[in-house]
Amino acid sequence: MSLDVDAIRKDFPILAREVHGVPLVYLDSANSAQKPQVVIDAEAELYAAHYANVARAVHTLGSEATAAYEGARDKVARFLNAARREEIVFTKNISEALNLLAYAFSNAATTPGAERFRLGPGDEIVVTEMEHHSNLVPWQLLAQRTGATFKWIPIDDEGRLIESAIDEVITDRTKVVSFVYQSNALGTINPVERLVARARAVGAISIIDAAQAAPHLPLDVQAIGADFLGFTGHKVYGPSGVGVLWGRYDLLAKLPPFLGGGEMIETVDMTGSTFAEPPHRFEAGTPMIAQAVALGTAVDYLTGLGLADIREHEHRLVGHALESLSAVPGVRIIGPTTNVDRGATISFTVDGIHPHDVAQLLDERGIAVRAGHHCARPVCVRYGILATTRASFGVYTTMAEVDALVEGLDAVRAMFG
Repeated sequence: MSLDVDAIRKDFPILAREVHGVPLVYLDSANSAQKPQVVIDAEAELYAAHYANVARAVHTLGSEATAAYEGARDKVARFLNAARREEIVFTKNISEALNLLAYAFSNAATTPGAERFRLGPGDEIVVTEMEHHSNLVPWQLLAQRTGATFKWIPIDDEGRLIESAIDEVITDRTKVVSFVYQSNALGTINPVERLVARARAVGAISIIDAAQAAPHLPLDVQAIGADFLGFTGHKVYGPSGVGVLWGRYDLLAKLPPFLGGGEMIETVDMTGSTFAEPPHRFEAGTPMIAQAVALGTAVDYLTGLGLADIREHEHRLVGHALESLSAVPGVRIIGPTTNVDRGATISFTVDGIHPHDVAQLLDERGIAVRAGHHCARPVCVRYGILATTRASFGVYTTMAEVDALVEGLDAVRAMFG
C-alpha cells in the first residue's frame, strides 16, 4: 500500500506556513524532521494533565507520569523488536548514547566483571570514514584515554565503503566497531550485516548509529545482530531532547554506569554505592519525561504509516531527484549517484557557487535545505571540498517539492550567470 502523502502532510501543521511569501518546501529532514500534531499533542497533554516526576512517586500524578514514561519504553522496544523492554535506555540524543558507551568503556578499567569492555594499548577501535562527528569524537577520546589505536574503513569515489578494506581494517586486535547505518552526508546505506558479522568473527563489540536509518527503514535489532544501536527522537518526527540506546541485555547488565545520581542506584553509603539494573542504571536524575512520552507517540505514528511503505515512497523520491539533479549543468552529487543502497539524503555542489549561497538563495524561494560539512568533515576532506548543499526528504516530501528544488537551482545558476 502506497502512502497518501497529501493526507500525511495535513498531519504536520508547520507545512501549511509560508516563508518569504511562498509556500514552505522543507527539505532538511535529515537534520531534524517536522512534528505531526499527534506528537505535539502528546507532549502538551503530559504537561497539562499528568505531569510529575517519575519512578518513586506514590501519588496519582506520579503514577500516571511513570506509566506514560515506561509505556514509551515499551513502544520503542516494539519499534526495534528488542528482546525485552529493559534493553531500551532513554538518552538525550544519539550523541549522548554514543558517549555513554565510550565513557562506560573507560569506566570498565576499574569495574569488576566488566572485562569485555576494557581497552588498552594494542587494542583497536574501528569506525568508517563517513561517520558523523558524534560517532568519531567519542571514540577518538576513548583511544586517547586508554592508549587504544583508532582506525577507519575508507570510502571510495562514489561514497561507499571499500569492500576489501573491511576485513583488512577489522582485525583480531579490534575491540570496538562503530559505524553509521545510513550516512547523513552521503545518503549511503552501509552493508550492516557484513560489518556486524566481521566484528563478531573477531570478537569485537559492534555499535550502530541508526540516527538516519530509524526514520526511513524497518529496524529489527534481533535480526541485525549488533550489540548496541542508537537513534535520535527529533529525526523520527519526535521531539528534540530525547534519544535511544538499545543494547543486548547481557551486555547492559555488565556495563558500568556513565552518569551518577538519583534513580540509577541500588544502595548508597558514604563508603560506596551499588547500581540499579538496566535500563535505570543509565538514566541518572530526572529524565526527559514528556519528550520520551511524545517519542513513543512518534514511533507509533511511523509504525502506523508502515516503514516499508515509507522506504518505497522515499526510494521513488530519491530516484527522481538523482535523475533531475544530474541533468542540471554544474551540479555534482557527492555520494552514490545510483539509487541502490541509498537513503533519502542527497548532498551536492554547484560549480562556482558556495554551498551557503546556494542554500540562502533557495531559502528566498521558500526551500529549506542545509549547507556545510554536516558534522562529517572527513567526508568533505575526502572529496576535496569545503562543504555541500544537502536536500533530505521525509514522509511528507512530494515529487513537486523535488521539482521545486531543481527549478530553484536553475534560478540560482542564472543569478550567477
